[in-house]
Parts: sequence; C-alpha cells; structure tokens
Amino acid sequence: METKAPRITDVARLAGVSTATVSRALSKPETVAESTRNAVLAAAEKSGYRVNLSARNLRRQRTGAIVVLVPNLGNPFFSEILAGIETALSEVDINMLVVDTRQAHTKPQLVLEYLHATRADGIIALDGSLPDEILSVASSGTGAPPIIFACEWTPKGEFSSVRANNSLGAAMAIEHLAELGHRQIGILAGPHENVLTHTRSAGAKTEIARQGLELDPTHVFSGDFSLESGADAAQAWLALECRPSAMFCQSDQMAFGFISELTRNNVSVPGDVSVVGFDDIDIARRFIPALTTIRQPRKKLGLYAAEMLINHVGTNTSPAIETTILEVDLIMRGSTRAVGN
Repeated sequence: METKAPRITDVARLAGVSTATVSRALSKPETVAESTRNAVLAAAEKSGYRVNLSARNLRRQRTGAIVVLVPNLGNPFFSEILAGIETALSEVDINMLVVDTRQAHTKPQLVLEYLHATRADGIIALDGSLPDEILSVASSGTGAPPIIFACEWTPKGEFSSVRANNSLGAAMAIEHLAELGHRQIGILAGPHENVLTHTRSAGAKTEIARQGLELDPTHVFSGDFSLESGADAAQAWLALECRPSAMFCQSDQMAFGFISELTRNNVSVPGDVSVVGFDDIDIARRFIPALTTIRQPRKKLGLYAAEMLINHVGTNTSPAIETTILEVDLIMRGSTRAVGN
C-alpha cells in the first residue's frame, strides 16, 4: 500500500497553526515567534515533512547552488578551503558544485557555462589565473551571478576577494631565516603569471633588503607550486657552485619536492640547507623533517568567502568591491636551524 508523503497541511494541523504560518516559520523563521517556530519544527519532525528545496528555489528564482572554481582538484591545499565553504553553505541549504579550471585557457566554455544565473546563484573562484574571456563575462553585469575570489584573486581589482596576507607571510619566512644567521637565502617562486607569486616574491625581496642582505639572481628558481617543480629546483640548487644556505619555497608542495630530492642526493635538511614553505597543509607537520612554514587560515578563507557571497545572494545586491585580508602565522618545525648548529 502506497503511503502519501506528509504535506504542509499535516504540519499545520499538528502545530495548531495555519499553513501560512508554517510556510513563514520554515522559510523566514525570524518573522514568527520562537514558541511558534519551535511548535512548527516539532510538528515537521513528527510528521516527517521535508521542505521542497527545488520548489522553494524556483519561487525565489534561484538555483540553490554555488559553483566553486578550483585550479587543481588534486592539490591538497584546497581541501580546507572547500570545507570552510561547505560549512557556510550547509547552514543556508545551498549546494556546492566544484569545477576544475585546469582547462579554462584551452576550453573556456567549460567554465563559461556556469557564468549564468540559471546555473548558479554565485561563484567562488579559487583561481586567480582565469583568462580574460571568462573575467569579462563575469564582470559584464548581464545576468552573470556574483563572484567572490578566495585565496587567489585577479590583479585587475574588479571583484571582491578574501585572501591571506601573502606579502607579510613571505617577509616572516625571510625574517626567520635571517634571524637564524642565514645570509644567502634563495627563493623558489610559483608560476610567473600567478598573483600569489608576485605578492610573495615582493614581500620576500623587501624583507631581504630590510635585513641588509642581497638576493643573488642565481638563487631564484621558478616553479609551479607542484612537487615536481620542487624536485627540479633541488636539481638546479645542486648544480650551483655557490649554494644558498636557506630556501624560501612559496608553497609547501614545492618544499616537499625540494626536500625529498635533496634527501635522495644525500643532502641534509636542515643540516646542509634550511627550508621554509608556505600554506601549512596537513602533511607539513608529518613530513620528515617536519616543515617550517607559513600557515594560511584555509578553512576561514573559505568560510569568509562563502558568507560574503551568501549575503549578496540573500539581499539580491550587486557586490561592492571589497577585500578581506586574513593574517598568517609562522609555524617553526624541524626543517630550519641556526647557522653553525
């Protein structure tokens, strides 16, 4: 025998209120008294009634979903950011769709199809290297959903963003190495076109000058935030006649690749070279040696970005351009040590 699904009238009967009151209590709980809201929620639970989110979103002309653009889903750095986004969205019954943007430059249509209000209520972009073709559509104001950048951002300043204090973090890494007595400090930078690379490089170079040191151009290596580029930089470091005694790697992943390749070549970290990373991803404290690094508040980055976007979606306003910068911390572990120790 088929059992009928509970309806809003069943909830109203159990709670002793009108169906209109039930609707308000479930969709706009702040508009009804607490006692009424509690009675409705108890009746809904007892009857087994569930809000039809699809119908509710249709009435509100929303999709009930936010799209998150991630430059590389295989990078563990993004896991905590996504967790923060999901935490915020789950509180307001909004779904999260994740799109990998690694093909955005060669196949921009894969991203462009989400830049319409019928596909998503908003966009959170973790990729600051999105091509102009995509950014121009996102900023056109012709039906594109609001977009917030988290962690990375576009240097053109057309969108709101939530980011860590990357320049200060880089300066903290250099200051730590200088305080340990290192006079020759190298830099393993990220991809040239990435805004994080420019910001972290600028912060590091400013601090090197403040410490009264000079940066040897041969001590600057190019990478792409990956393990492989860290290993490649280690080979380049090994080939130098005069090697820096300390390295600032602009991501933990590159630091891991750098250290592991040196270890494979019987070079000790921190015995022969001290290494500082950037991000403090989960494995950093378990790596051997445990990595000294700059900790980004990754979950908070996602949480703040989602809350900012939810506010714009909820009020149906065009986001005013705003920037939120979150502070970072130096986490000292076993991959650095003082000169001569």
